[in-house]
Amino acid sequence: MGHALRHTAELLCDVPLIVTENGIATGDDIRRIDYCTGPLGEVAAALKDGIDVRGYLAWSGLDYYEWGSYRPAFGLIAVGPETFARTPKHSAHWLGRLGRTRELPRTRAAS
Repeated sequence: MGHALRHTAELLCDVPLIVTENGIATGDDIRRIDYCTGPLGEVAAALKDGIDVRGYLAWSGLDYYEWGSYRPAFGLIAVGPETFARTPKHSAHWLGRLGRTRELPRTRAAS
């Protein structure tokens, strides 16, 4: 993520950047948090270095039907395949807390 942001900023000069999709397909929500911690740390480092990053969008907000299945699970919010009931996952609360506090936990225990 850091290399991509720096390389793009170098090519485009003063164009603001937005990370439009970042996530992992997994049923293990702790793994999702661990996965997102690295790229979000790179976004924070790029901001600290003066790169104009205006946003980060997790992929995806909701689990969804893809390729004939409700798996893989990309979403921060689980969707029941029978009822379509939505249930925020721990990762949704974690990302929300990060957005409010701007503090990126570095370990599972800190999340």
